[in-house]
Amino acid sequence: MADSPPPPGGIPPTVMVVHPREKRSKCTVEPLRGRSDFRFVRFPDECPFPLDGYIRLGLGGPELSQADADRGLLVLDGTWKLAARMEPFYSNLPVRRLPPVQTAYPRVSRLYQDPSDGLATIEAVYLAHRIMGRPLDGLLDQYYWKDQFLAVNGWADPEAGQGQHALRSVD
Repeated sequence: MADSPPPPGGIPPTVMVVHPREKRSKCTVEPLRGRSDFRFVRFPDECPFPLDGYIRLGLGGPELSQADADRGLLVLDGTWKLAARMEPFYSNLPVRRLPPVQTAYPRVSRLYQDPSDGLATIEAVYLAHRIMGRPLDGLLDQYYWKDQFLAVNGWADPEAGQGQHALRSVD
């Protein structure tokens, strides 16, 4: 992992822990490598800086909110099965869950069933950054299903001059 300048505004970088069996060609967050607001760590390597003040996206725990805005964010990247294997290594970090939103990522698996509210990693990162009030610029630029993801959840594209809108409540 190359050192890059700290992210703007003193916001801790989002740490992406990527399982080595995650195919980079299919990885939805791969285009974020090299950005100053993201750090990529290959599992099981240790993060090269302390994770004090970080929270981890996961299933369970309280819902992520604006109150978490000053915290660092750690995201496990891999299939559901691989991410579950990585979770114990980060059990010291408080877990936050995301509110239910619609995915646009087309999944097909003959072996496993994804959780009904499962998101592609880039969708989860976008939603977390949106909730935490972090910049959304460029997060979805390389995501093929960007327009569908934004539309199905009732969000305007913040880069199209629409501005950020509040997270639509999901009943």
